[in-house]
Amino acid sequence: MTTHDIVIVGAGPAGLAAAIGAREAGAQDILLLERDGEPGGILNQCIHNGFGLHTFNEELTGPEYARRYIDRVNELGIPIQTGTTVLDISPDRVLTCTSRENGFEQIRAGAVILCMGCRERPRGAMDIPGSRPAGIYSAGTAQRLMNIDGFMPGKEVFIMGSGNIGLIMARRLTLEGAVVKGVCNRSAYSSGLKRNVVQCLDDFGIPLMVRHTVTEIHGRDRLEGVTVSEVGEDKKPIPGTEQYISCDTLLFSVGLLPENELSEQAGVELDAVTGGPTVDDRLATSVPGVFACGNVLHVHDLVDFVSEEAARAGAAAARFVRGETVSSGRRVSLRGRNGVRYSVPQSVDPDTMPEELTVRFRVADQYLGCYLSCYVDGVRVSHKKKRIMTPGEMEAFVLRREMLGNDAREVVFCVEEA
Repeated sequence: MTTHDIVIVGAGPAGLAAAIGAREAGAQDILLLERDGEPGGILNQCIHNGFGLHTFNEELTGPEYARRYIDRVNELGIPIQTGTTVLDISPDRVLTCTSRENGFEQIRAGAVILCMGCRERPRGAMDIPGSRPAGIYSAGTAQRLMNIDGFMPGKEVFIMGSGNIGLIMARRLTLEGAVVKGVCNRSAYSSGLKRNVVQCLDDFGIPLMVRHTVTEIHGRDRLEGVTVSEVGEDKKPIPGTEQYISCDTLLFSVGLLPENELSEQAGVELDAVTGGPTVDDRLATSVPGVFACGNVLHVHDLVDFVSEEAARAGAAAARFVRGETVSSGRRVSLRGRNGVRYSVPQSVDPDTMPEELTVRFRVADQYLGCYLSCYVDGVRVSHKKKRIMTPGEMEAFVLRREMLGNDAREVVFCVEEA
Protein backbone atom coordinates (compact mmCIF):
# COMPACT_ATOMS: atom_id res chain seq x y z
CA MET A 1 0.00 0.00 0.00
CA THR A 2 1.31 3.43 -0.96
CA THR A 3 0.50 6.65 0.88
CA HIS A 4 -0.14 10.19 -0.35
CA ASP A 5 -1.24 13.36 1.41
CA ILE A 6 -3.98 14.16 -1.13
CA VAL A 7 -5.49 11.81 -3.69
CA ILE A 8 -7.85 13.28 -6.28
CA VAL A 9 -10.27 10.93 -8.06
CA GLY A 10 -10.75 12.22 -11.60
CA ALA A 11 -8.49 14.43 -13.73
CA GLY A 12 -11.21 16.33 -15.55
CA PRO A 13 -11.68 20.09 -15.09
CA ALA A 14 -12.53 19.71 -11.39
CA GLY A 15 -9.66 17.37 -10.58
CA LEU A 16 -7.08 19.48 -12.39
CA ALA A 17 -8.19 22.70 -10.68
CA ALA A 18 -8.34 20.95 -7.29
CA ALA A 19 -4.77 19.75 -7.70
CA ILE A 20 -3.57 23.24 -8.56
CA GLY A 21 -5.53 24.72 -5.65
CA ALA A 22 -4.02 22.20 -3.23
CA ARG A 23 -0.44 22.81 -4.44
CA GLU A 24 -0.84 26.59 -4.31
CA ALA A 25 -2.15 26.18 -0.73
CA GLY A 26 1.06 24.40 0.24
CA ALA A 27 0.36 20.67 -0.30
CA GLN A 28 3.27 18.80 -1.85
CA ASP A 29 2.32 15.11 -2.02
CA ILE A 30 -0.62 15.07 -4.45
CA LEU A 31 -1.73 12.27 -6.76
CA LEU A 32 -4.33 12.53 -9.54
CA LEU A 33 -6.10 9.32 -10.62
CA GLU A 34 -7.84 9.23 -14.01
CA ARG A 35 -9.59 6.25 -15.61
CA ASP A 36 -9.21 7.55 -19.20
CA GLY A 37 -5.98 7.44 -21.11
CA GLU A 38 -5.41 11.18 -20.79
CA PRO A 39 -6.52 14.01 -18.49
CA GLY A 40 -9.10 16.62 -19.41
CA GLY A 41 -12.31 14.70 -18.93
CA ILE A 42 -15.37 15.74 -20.91
CA LEU A 43 -13.58 18.85 -22.18
CA ASN A 44 -11.59 16.72 -24.64
CA GLN A 45 -14.69 16.07 -26.75
CA CYS A 46 -16.15 19.59 -26.43
CA ILE A 47 -14.52 21.16 -29.48
CA HIS A 48 -16.93 24.10 -29.58
CA ASN A 49 -15.97 27.46 -28.08
CA GLY A 50 -17.54 29.32 -25.16
CA PHE A 51 -15.24 28.13 -22.36
CA GLY A 52 -13.04 30.36 -20.23
CA LEU A 53 -14.88 33.68 -20.39
CA HIS A 54 -14.94 34.00 -16.59
CA THR A 55 -11.56 32.38 -15.89
CA PHE A 56 -9.40 33.75 -18.72
CA ASN A 57 -11.56 36.57 -20.14
CA GLU A 58 -11.46 34.94 -23.56
CA GLU A 59 -13.33 32.27 -25.48
CA LEU A 60 -11.65 28.88 -25.69
CA THR A 61 -12.65 25.45 -26.94
CA GLY A 62 -12.90 22.64 -24.41
CA PRO A 63 -9.51 21.09 -25.29
CA GLU A 64 -7.86 24.54 -25.14
CA TYR A 65 -9.35 25.18 -21.69
CA ALA A 66 -8.23 21.75 -20.46
CA ARG A 67 -4.75 22.22 -21.90
CA ARG A 68 -4.15 25.35 -19.82
CA TYR A 69 -4.89 23.43 -16.63
CA ILE A 70 -2.95 20.35 -17.73
CA ASP A 71 0.07 22.50 -18.51
CA ARG A 72 -0.16 24.16 -15.10
CA VAL A 73 -0.41 20.77 -13.34
CA ASN A 74 2.68 19.61 -15.24
CA GLU A 75 4.55 22.81 -14.37
CA LEU A 76 3.83 22.17 -10.70
CA GLY A 77 5.09 18.59 -11.01
CA ILE A 78 1.84 16.97 -9.88
CA PRO A 79 1.70 13.35 -11.11
CA ILE A 80 -1.36 12.12 -13.05
CA GLN A 81 -1.88 8.36 -13.07
CA THR A 82 -4.05 7.70 -16.12
CA GLY A 83 -5.74 4.45 -17.10
CA THR A 84 -6.55 3.86 -13.44
CA THR A 85 -10.01 2.89 -12.24
CA VAL A 86 -10.88 3.44 -8.59
CA LEU A 87 -12.98 0.49 -7.44
CA ASP A 88 -13.60 1.46 -3.85
CA ILE A 89 -13.00 4.19 -1.28
CA SER A 90 -13.23 3.19 2.38
CA PRO A 91 -14.42 5.54 5.15
CA ASP A 92 -10.83 5.74 6.43
CA ARG A 93 -9.65 6.96 2.99
CA VAL A 94 -8.10 3.82 1.52
CA LEU A 95 -8.61 3.69 -2.25
CA THR A 96 -8.64 0.38 -4.09
CA CYS A 97 -7.60 0.79 -7.73
CA THR A 98 -6.72 -1.21 -10.79
CA SER A 99 -4.70 -0.32 -13.88
CA ARG A 100 -2.81 -2.02 -16.70
CA GLU A 101 0.56 -0.82 -15.41
CA ASN A 102 0.17 -1.42 -11.68
CA GLY A 103 -2.54 -4.07 -11.56
CA PHE A 104 -4.48 -4.17 -8.30
CA GLU A 105 -3.26 -1.64 -5.74
CA GLN A 106 -4.34 0.23 -2.62
CA ILE A 107 -3.54 3.83 -1.76
CA ARG A 108 -3.96 5.45 1.65
CA ALA A 109 -4.77 9.16 1.48
CA GLY A 110 -4.53 11.89 4.07
CA ALA A 111 -7.40 13.56 2.21
CA VAL A 112 -9.50 12.57 -0.79
CA ILE A 113 -11.11 14.96 -3.26
CA LEU A 114 -13.99 13.50 -5.23
CA CYS A 115 -14.01 14.80 -8.82
CA MET A 116 -15.72 11.98 -10.73
CA GLY A 117 -18.07 14.24 -12.71
CA CYS A 118 -21.47 13.11 -13.94
CA ARG A 119 -23.12 10.80 -16.46
CA GLU A 120 -26.12 11.12 -18.75
CA ARG A 121 -29.57 9.84 -17.85
CA PRO A 122 -30.12 6.68 -19.94
CA ARG A 123 -33.01 5.64 -22.16
CA GLY A 124 -34.17 3.17 -19.54
CA ALA A 125 -35.07 6.02 -17.22
CA MET A 126 -37.71 7.32 -19.67
CA ASP A 127 -39.92 4.26 -20.24
CA ILE A 128 -40.43 4.84 -23.97
CA PRO A 129 -42.15 1.93 -25.78
CA GLY A 130 -40.42 0.37 -28.77
CA SER A 131 -37.65 -2.05 -29.67
CA ARG A 132 -33.92 -1.39 -29.50
CA PRO A 133 -32.81 -0.54 -33.05
CA ALA A 134 -29.46 0.93 -33.96
CA GLY A 135 -29.29 4.71 -34.09
CA ILE A 136 -30.21 5.60 -30.50
CA TYR A 137 -27.54 7.43 -28.47
CA SER A 138 -27.16 9.75 -25.55
CA ALA A 139 -26.09 13.20 -26.74
CA GLY A 140 -22.70 12.88 -25.04
CA THR A 141 -22.01 9.52 -26.66
CA ALA A 142 -22.83 10.98 -30.08
CA GLN A 143 -20.54 13.91 -29.32
CA ARG A 144 -17.65 11.57 -28.52
CA LEU A 145 -18.31 9.48 -31.63
CA MET A 146 -18.09 12.59 -33.81
CA ASN A 147 -15.37 14.63 -32.13
CA ILE A 148 -13.02 11.90 -30.89
CA ASP A 149 -13.70 8.87 -33.10
CA GLY A 150 -14.66 10.65 -36.33
CA PHE A 151 -17.90 8.68 -36.74
CA MET A 152 -21.12 10.26 -38.05
CA PRO A 153 -24.06 8.86 -36.02
CA GLY A 154 -26.72 9.45 -38.69
CA LYS A 155 -28.18 11.67 -41.39
CA GLU A 156 -31.69 12.48 -40.13
CA VAL A 157 -31.74 13.22 -36.43
CA PHE A 158 -34.30 13.98 -33.75
CA ILE A 159 -33.30 15.05 -30.24
CA MET A 160 -35.31 14.36 -27.10
CA GLY A 161 -34.58 16.84 -24.35
CA SER A 162 -33.03 20.28 -24.57
CA GLY A 163 -30.05 19.94 -22.25
CA ASN A 164 -26.94 21.85 -23.23
CA ILE A 165 -25.20 18.84 -24.81
CA GLY A 166 -28.26 18.10 -26.94
CA LEU A 167 -28.46 21.71 -28.12
CA ILE A 168 -24.77 21.78 -28.98
CA MET A 169 -25.09 18.48 -30.86
CA ALA A 170 -27.99 19.87 -32.91
CA ARG A 171 -25.61 22.50 -34.26
CA ARG A 172 -22.69 20.10 -34.61
CA LEU A 173 -24.70 17.58 -36.62
CA THR A 174 -26.10 20.32 -38.85
CA LEU A 175 -22.62 21.64 -39.59
CA GLU A 176 -21.55 18.13 -40.61
CA GLY A 177 -24.43 17.81 -43.07
CA ALA A 178 -27.12 16.01 -41.08
CA VAL A 179 -30.72 17.20 -41.01
CA VAL A 180 -31.92 17.79 -37.46
CA LYS A 181 -35.70 17.41 -37.62
CA GLY A 182 -36.28 19.04 -34.24
CA VAL A 183 -35.70 19.09 -30.50
CA CYS A 184 -38.52 18.34 -28.06
CA ASN A 185 -38.81 19.14 -24.38
CA ARG A 186 -41.47 18.24 -21.82
CA SER A 187 -41.36 21.66 -20.17
CA ALA A 188 -42.56 24.96 -21.59
CA TYR A 189 -38.97 26.19 -21.87
CA SER A 190 -35.53 24.84 -22.67
CA SER A 191 -33.56 23.08 -19.97
CA GLY A 192 -30.32 24.48 -21.42
CA LEU A 193 -28.70 27.88 -21.44
CA LYS A 194 -30.52 30.58 -23.42
CA ARG A 195 -27.41 31.36 -25.43
CA ASN A 196 -27.29 27.73 -26.61
CA VAL A 197 -30.93 27.86 -27.74
CA VAL A 198 -30.16 30.96 -29.80
CA GLN A 199 -26.79 29.88 -31.21
CA CYS A 200 -27.54 26.18 -31.76
CA LEU A 201 -31.23 26.11 -32.70
CA ASP A 202 -32.53 29.54 -33.70
CA ASP A 203 -29.51 30.40 -35.85
CA PHE A 204 -29.96 27.16 -37.84
CA GLY A 205 -33.75 27.14 -38.06
CA ILE A 206 -34.07 24.00 -35.92
CA PRO A 207 -37.49 23.86 -34.23
CA LEU A 208 -37.78 23.54 -30.45
CA MET A 209 -41.00 21.69 -29.63
CA VAL A 210 -41.84 22.62 -26.04
CA ARG A 211 -44.41 20.60 -24.08
CA HIS A 212 -43.68 17.59 -26.31
CA THR A 213 -42.03 14.21 -25.73
CA VAL A 214 -41.18 11.04 -27.63
CA THR A 215 -43.82 8.41 -26.94
CA GLU A 216 -42.81 5.63 -29.34
CA ILE A 217 -39.72 4.40 -31.18
CA HIS A 218 -40.12 2.78 -34.61
CA GLY A 219 -37.77 0.37 -36.36
CA ARG A 220 -36.24 -3.03 -35.73
CA ASP A 221 -32.68 -3.17 -37.10
CA ARG A 222 -32.23 0.58 -37.62
CA LEU A 223 -34.32 3.44 -36.26
CA GLU A 224 -36.94 4.52 -38.78
CA GLY A 225 -38.78 7.23 -36.90
CA VAL A 226 -40.33 8.39 -33.64
CA THR A 227 -43.80 9.37 -32.49
CA VAL A 228 -43.89 12.69 -30.68
CA SER A 229 -46.86 13.75 -28.53
CA GLU A 230 -47.87 16.93 -26.78
CA VAL A 231 -47.92 16.77 -22.98
CA GLY A 232 -50.29 18.42 -20.56
CA GLU A 233 -49.67 20.28 -17.32
CA ASP A 234 -49.15 16.92 -15.61
CA LYS A 235 -46.35 16.13 -18.14
CA LYS A 236 -48.36 13.15 -19.47
CA PRO A 237 -48.95 12.67 -23.24
CA ILE A 238 -52.26 14.01 -24.56
CA PRO A 239 -54.13 11.39 -26.68
CA GLY A 240 -54.77 12.52 -30.23
CA THR A 241 -51.73 14.82 -30.46
CA GLU A 242 -49.34 12.18 -31.84
CA GLN A 243 -47.22 12.98 -34.88
CA TYR A 244 -44.76 10.72 -36.67
CA ILE A 245 -41.29 12.08 -37.50
CA SER A 246 -39.03 10.01 -39.73
CA CYS A 247 -35.39 9.82 -38.65
CA ASP A 248 -32.53 7.35 -38.51
CA THR A 249 -31.01 8.71 -35.31
CA LEU A 250 -32.42 9.68 -31.92
CA LEU A 251 -30.37 11.47 -29.27
CA PHE A 252 -31.32 11.76 -25.61
CA SER A 253 -30.40 14.91 -23.70
CA VAL A 254 -32.59 14.57 -20.65
CA GLY A 255 -30.38 15.36 -17.70
CA LEU A 256 -27.14 14.50 -15.95
CA LEU A 257 -26.55 12.43 -12.83
CA PRO A 258 -23.54 12.94 -10.51
CA GLU A 259 -21.30 9.83 -10.39
CA ASN A 260 -21.47 9.03 -6.68
CA GLU A 261 -21.19 5.26 -6.35
CA LEU A 262 -17.70 5.69 -4.86
CA SER A 263 -18.99 8.42 -2.56
CA GLU A 264 -21.62 6.06 -1.17
CA GLN A 265 -19.02 3.35 -0.59
CA ALA A 266 -17.04 5.83 1.48
CA GLY A 267 -20.11 6.53 3.61
CA VAL A 268 -20.61 10.07 2.28
CA GLU A 269 -24.07 11.54 2.91
CA LEU A 270 -25.80 12.47 -0.37
CA ASP A 271 -28.30 15.25 -1.00
CA ALA A 272 -31.67 13.91 -2.18
CA VAL A 273 -32.11 16.73 -4.71
CA THR A 274 -28.66 17.19 -6.25
CA GLY A 275 -27.65 13.54 -6.06
CA GLY A 276 -24.24 14.76 -4.87
CA PRO A 277 -22.62 14.90 -1.44
CA THR A 278 -23.79 17.33 1.22
CA VAL A 279 -20.94 19.73 1.93
CA ASP A 280 -20.07 22.69 4.12
CA ASP A 281 -18.42 25.96 3.13
CA ARG A 282 -15.06 24.12 2.85
CA LEU A 283 -16.64 21.65 0.42
CA ALA A 284 -16.01 18.97 3.05
CA THR A 285 -18.41 16.02 3.02
CA SER A 286 -19.86 14.19 6.01
CA VAL A 287 -16.78 11.90 6.08
CA PRO A 288 -13.72 13.61 7.64
CA GLY A 289 -10.99 14.24 5.11
CA VAL A 290 -13.21 13.66 2.06
CA PHE A 291 -14.04 16.68 -0.10
CA ALA A 292 -16.16 17.02 -3.26
CA CYS A 293 -16.40 19.52 -6.10
CA GLY A 294 -17.50 19.91 -9.71
CA ASN A 295 -20.27 17.93 -11.35
CA VAL A 296 -19.99 15.08 -8.86
CA LEU A 297 -21.26 17.61 -6.29
CA HIS A 298 -23.96 19.24 -8.42
CA VAL A 299 -24.34 19.72 -12.16
CA HIS A 300 -22.87 23.06 -13.27
CA ASP A 301 -23.64 25.26 -16.27
CA LEU A 302 -20.13 26.57 -16.89
CA VAL A 303 -16.76 24.90 -16.48
CA ASP A 304 -15.39 28.20 -15.14
CA PHE A 305 -17.52 27.74 -12.02
CA VAL A 306 -16.30 24.15 -11.70
CA SER A 307 -12.69 25.33 -11.71
CA GLU A 308 -13.37 28.05 -9.16
CA GLU A 309 -15.14 25.62 -6.83
CA ALA A 310 -12.49 22.92 -7.23
CA ALA A 311 -9.65 25.28 -6.38
CA ARG A 312 -11.41 25.98 -3.06
CA ALA A 313 -11.76 22.26 -2.38
CA GLY A 314 -8.07 21.71 -3.08
CA ALA A 315 -7.04 24.49 -0.71
CA ALA A 316 -9.35 23.13 2.01
CA ALA A 317 -7.89 19.62 1.61
CA ALA A 318 -4.38 21.07 1.93
CA ARG A 319 -5.32 22.74 5.21
CA PHE A 320 -6.87 19.51 6.46
CA VAL A 321 -3.77 17.36 5.93
CA ARG A 322 -1.67 19.99 7.74
CA GLY A 323 -3.96 19.60 10.73
CA GLU A 324 -5.01 23.24 10.75
CA THR A 325 -8.15 24.15 12.66
CA VAL A 326 -10.63 24.72 9.87
CA SER A 327 -13.92 24.44 11.73
CA SER A 328 -15.23 25.64 15.08
CA GLY A 329 -17.94 22.98 15.09
CA ARG A 330 -20.70 25.57 14.79
CA ARG A 331 -23.11 24.97 11.93
CA VAL A 332 -25.68 27.09 10.13
CA SER A 333 -27.84 25.11 7.69
CA LEU A 334 -28.60 26.42 4.20
CA ARG A 335 -31.60 25.27 2.20
CA GLY A 336 -34.09 26.24 -0.49
CA ARG A 337 -37.82 26.76 -0.23
CA ASN A 338 -40.70 28.09 -2.36
CA GLY A 339 -39.10 27.52 -5.76
CA VAL A 340 -35.44 27.11 -4.80
CA ARG A 341 -34.67 23.39 -5.07
CA TYR A 342 -31.40 23.19 -3.14
CA SER A 343 -28.30 25.08 -2.15
CA VAL A 344 -24.59 24.23 -2.32
CA PRO A 345 -23.08 24.28 0.24
CA GLN A 346 -25.74 22.89 2.56
CA SER A 347 -24.14 24.37 5.69
CA VAL A 348 -21.55 26.91 6.77
CA ASP A 349 -19.42 27.55 9.83
CA PRO A 350 -19.95 31.28 10.48
CA ASP A 351 -16.80 31.46 12.64
CA THR A 352 -14.39 30.25 9.94
CA MET A 353 -16.17 30.82 6.61
CA PRO A 354 -14.85 33.46 4.20
CA GLU A 355 -16.14 37.01 4.57
CA GLU A 356 -18.08 36.39 1.35
CA LEU A 357 -19.19 32.97 0.12
CA THR A 358 -20.89 32.23 -3.20
CA VAL A 359 -23.87 29.90 -2.70
CA ARG A 360 -25.19 28.25 -5.88
CA PHE A 361 -28.60 26.72 -6.53
CA ARG A 362 -31.30 26.10 -9.13
CA VAL A 363 -34.97 27.04 -9.17
CA ALA A 364 -37.78 24.57 -9.78
CA ASP A 365 -39.66 26.40 -12.56
CA GLN A 366 -39.48 29.39 -14.84
CA TYR A 367 -40.06 32.66 -12.97
CA LEU A 368 -40.48 36.06 -14.62
CA GLY A 369 -40.12 39.34 -12.75
CA CYS A 370 -39.88 37.67 -9.35
CA TYR A 371 -37.63 38.26 -6.38
CA LEU A 372 -34.88 36.06 -5.01
CA SER A 373 -34.91 36.41 -1.24
CA CYS A 374 -32.66 35.28 1.58
CA TYR A 375 -33.88 34.78 5.14
CA VAL A 376 -31.73 34.26 8.23
CA ASP A 377 -33.75 32.66 11.05
CA GLY A 378 -36.95 33.99 9.50
CA VAL A 379 -35.68 37.55 8.98
CA ARG A 380 -35.31 38.69 5.38
CA VAL A 381 -31.81 40.03 4.73
CA SER A 382 -31.93 40.25 0.93
CA HIS A 383 -34.69 40.78 -1.64
CA LYS A 384 -33.43 41.13 -5.23
CA LYS A 385 -35.51 41.51 -8.37
CA LYS A 386 -34.72 38.95 -11.08
CA ARG A 387 -35.90 39.44 -14.66
CA ILE A 388 -36.00 35.71 -15.34
CA MET A 389 -34.99 32.52 -13.54
CA THR A 390 -35.17 29.04 -15.07
CA PRO A 391 -34.00 25.57 -13.95
CA GLY A 392 -31.55 25.47 -16.84
CA GLU A 393 -29.43 28.34 -15.51
CA MET A 394 -27.75 28.16 -12.13
CA GLU A 395 -28.33 31.04 -9.74
CA ALA A 396 -25.79 32.44 -7.29
CA PHE A 397 -26.04 34.39 -4.06
CA VAL A 398 -23.15 36.01 -2.21
CA LEU A 399 -23.62 35.20 1.47
CA ARG A 400 -21.70 37.58 3.72
CA ARG A 401 -20.55 36.48 7.13
CA GLU A 402 -22.00 39.61 8.71
CA MET A 403 -25.49 38.48 7.65
CA LEU A 404 -25.30 35.56 10.09
CA GLY A 405 -24.65 37.46 13.30
CA ASN A 406 -23.65 35.57 16.44
CA ASP A 407 -26.36 32.95 16.81
CA ALA A 408 -27.87 32.22 13.39
CA ARG A 409 -29.13 28.68 12.85
CA GLU A 410 -30.73 28.60 9.40
CA VAL A 411 -30.47 30.41 6.06
CA VAL A 412 -33.32 29.97 3.58
CA PHE A 413 -33.37 31.00 -0.08
CA CYS A 414 -36.72 31.34 -1.81
CA VAL A 415 -38.60 32.87 -4.74
CA GLU A 416 -41.17 35.56 -3.93
CA GLU A 417 -43.63 37.53 -6.01
CA ALA A 418 -43.01 40.84 -4.31
